[in-house]
This record gives sequence, structure tokens and C-alpha cells, in this order.
Amino acid sequence: MSEQARMIALTIDGVTVEVAPGTTVACAALVSGSHTRRSVIGEPRAPLCGMGICMECRVTIDGVHHQKSCQILCAAGMQVTTEGGLSAP
Repeated sequence: MSEQARMIALTIDGVTVEVAPGTTVACAALVSGSHTRRSVIGEPRAPLCGMGICMECRVTIDGVHHQKSCQILCAAGMQVTTEGGLSAP
């Protein structure tokens, strides 16, 4: 099976992203150009620790809020919404 055939498609902030199996949602968000969060003054932020401690990677996955994207592997058809994908205040 080719590498392309094994890719996983998911949606991040309304954009379809294809990643390799075993990719975390945090990595997929970064690859897609999305930022997981915004600071209190609206600046884009990204995951910091990559271990689930800092909470900077929280996203909504399939309607479930505050999921630690650095701890969750991508799945086909997953719908991800990041705070960073929203308009700045």
C-alpha cells in the first residue's frame, strides 16, 4: 500500500488535512497552519510542553471541548476546532 493511501483525513477549523497514521492532533494543527489557542490579547499560541501538562494545546474534537491535542492521535473523519482558528477579540 502506498504512503498516500495510508494517510488519514481529518478536518481542522473547516480545512481538510491529511496526515500519516500516528500523528497527534497537535501536530496536525501545526502542519495545517492553525494555532491551538490565542493569548488574552489575541496573539496565536501553539502547544508548549507536548506532554499534556501546560494545557496550551486544548481543542474541541468531535464536539468534546478541552481535549489535549498533544495526547490524542488523529482518526479518519475527526472534526477539530481550535480556539486559534477563531477571530481575534
